[in-house]
Amino acid sequence: MSQPGLDQNRLTDEAIDLVIRLQNDPGNPVATEMVRVWRARSAEHERIWARVAKVHGASGKVLTRRRSAERREKLGLTRRNFVIGGLIGVGAVGASYSILPRALLLSRADHVTAKGEIRSVNLPDGSVATLGPDSAIALDFTARLRRVQLLAGMSFFDVASESQRAFTVQAAKLTATALGTAFDVANDAGMLSVSVDHGVVEAQAPGSTIAAGTKLTAGEWVTIDSATHAIERGSREASQIASWRDNLIVAEKEAVSALVARIGRWIPGRIVMADPFIGSQRVSGIFDLNNPKRALEAVVHPAGAHIRQVSSFLTVISPI
Repeated sequence: MSQPGLDQNRLTDEAIDLVIRLQNDPGNPVATEMVRVWRARSAEHERIWARVAKVHGASGKVLTRRRSAERREKLGLTRRNFVIGGLIGVGAVGASYSILPRALLLSRADHVTAKGEIRSVNLPDGSVATLGPDSAIALDFTARLRRVQLLAGMSFFDVASESQRAFTVQAAKLTATALGTAFDVANDAGMLSVSVDHGVVEAQAPGSTIAAGTKLTAGEWVTIDSATHAIERGSREASQIASWRDNLIVAEKEAVSALVARIGRWIPGRIVMADPFIGSQRVSGIFDLNNPKRALEAVVHPAGAHIRQVSSFLTVISPI
């Protein structure tokens, strides 16, 4: 409980000032001593310091890197938006979208799409990969193998039949192998999935119940949570497989976090969730990607949340 007579806003401002001072000059013993003395003044000082420091821990490294190239004023690092920015950072950690930094992604990928872009790519063996927005693949084709690594996002593969070389797609911990078939592979906020349009695909995921492999036929899908290794299976009409190619998402009790990650590929900038609980909720429905912001609203509203456009490059999802 807060101690009476102490101004919470004033103490929070003082704590933020001290954090900024330390961040600007972390090796300064004077700044360190100032922090020690301030924290020792009361239990309330220590409580507020812990709260501000926790927020700083989520966003401070990013701010430090930026500060080496930009002035504090250019960043807009005021007391108020420091706290807001930090809380958004905590939400982003909760969302855990597992996307490689853009520069690293570009250095590894053979094919990359931008936000809102869907593109078909002819592969060396005659197969065709249709990349969803904000997605990337790396190719490894030799005389003995055909292997694709899904580095980010999602891709639909129409595989040319070859009896001598299996066609394998790797998405984090999930491997999908086929000879001649068509199937979709996706990584949505760490939810890895394979769904089959036609033919047969074998899916494997070490450390899960499908470690030894499981065969999927037309209309069947499997999803693995990369964090918990939990497996879900089901089936739907084959015509609904990779419906994102027609700007539709068909969801049946899917995690909000995964759907937000998928819809976010049609929305410029970054999407963060201020409360990780929102992302753990499950929703069903058909969502029209011709209006991605409205689709996003339709996904998060049943979970008790709404979206707020902070800027043209930042959308925040928070409880209603």
